[in-house]
Amino acid sequence: MFAFLPFSLLPESSWSQDTDYQNIFGDNWKKAASFEKENRNWIEPLLTQNHIPYPVAIAIIFPELIRYSALRDKMEITLLKTLYINLGETYANFSIGQFQMKPSFAEMIREKAPAVIGRRSQIVFKNRSEYDDIKDFRQSIVSDLEDPEIQLKYLIVFMKICEKNYRINRKDEAFRIKFLATAYNYGFNKSSEQIENMMGKKYFNTALFRTDNYCYSEVSLFWYNHHQTDK
Repeated sequence: MFAFLPFSLLPESSWSQDTDYQNIFGDNWKKAASFEKENRNWIEPLLTQNHIPYPVAIAIIFPELIRYSALRDKMEITLLKTLYINLGETYANFSIGQFQMKPSFAEMIREKAPAVIGRRSQIVFKNRSEYDDIKDFRQSIVSDLEDPEIQLKYLIVFMKICEKNYRINRKDEAFRIKFLATAYNYGFNKSSEQIENMMGKKYFNTALFRTDNYCYSEVSLFWYNHHQTDK
């Protein structure tokens, strides 16, 4: 298991970025940045309590904040929620909430949380066996993902799982940001090799229909670098 080290103590990154994602995403970047600033007062204390660096956590989810800002007025997910609750993720596995988490992501987090969260942690999720009806379990997932504060707890557990499963503590700061961001968006049930192979791929976009794609992890790193500069 690796511990999160202060990134200021790590060597300078060899990654370079020429793309100005802030300009590309325009107003949606501004809306995402506003959400980060307006909610830092409750996000940062919970991250600190769980020994998670604030800029790392925000970098991971920042592309999803952009996507949520771009799509929130266009998304009609009532039917998808109903399909998931009644039929499961095979029939409807869609992104929900500010951090754009999918039900399948939340289900895996709940399953793996007991192995990485201590007994004294204030983060507690009910597992599937505690529900008599599977539909009630799925409804609880949807309710969780509609609440940013509970989504943050899922994010914390995700990062704890990555601490346990992947050995990237000796990598430089840019690699770690890109790896964790890719694992978040692509899947933390993948191997290190699979995640590394996806790190530079362009598959992220903010449209309902096909448009230009960007590299998710590069957007994360771009925010992180600018956050460090602006401090």
